[in-house]
Amino acid sequence: MLQRYKNILVPVDGSREAELAFKKAVSVAKRNGDETTLHLVHVVDTRAFQNISSFDTAMVDQVTETAKKTMEGYVESAKADGVKNIDFTVEYGAPKAVIAKDIPEDQKIDLIVIGATGLNAVERLLIGSVTEYVTRTAPCDVLVVRTDLDNKPALKKDAK
Repeated sequence: MLQRYKNILVPVDGSREAELAFKKAVSVAKRNGDETTLHLVHVVDTRAFQNISSFDTAMVDQVTETAKKTMEGYVESAKADGVKNIDFTVEYGAPKAVIAKDIPEDQKIDLIVIGATGLNAVERLLIGSVTEYVTRTAPCDVLVVRTDLDNKPALKKDAK
């Protein structure tokens, strides 16, 4: 019996990895039929603004507006590809917790499709990988995308 996913979460941040994850998620949603909903999320990491001495809400508003425009483009693309049920949200907080715990619980997510990280080993050690955290702690299946729609390697390896 084929696994059917009804609620698929795709975190997008404008990166190439997120773009690949989005395309795979659209493909999975189409195979799963009209009862499947694709939930897109962009998480504004509020910790990034903690070190700004003259915190300006206009900066957050600008980041939010840019994220919304990006998300609307993703929605249009998915609909053009035949996905009927798609929504998006812009959330605020720590991306790890929002993606791995908060949204899966609130939206009854049964699959998270997330791009592989571009971080190198030292960066992962110091700040941790959102993808690694999500795969370790999410209450549902997680698909880490490293390939294009033809399953060909799409991500460059670190140059040495």
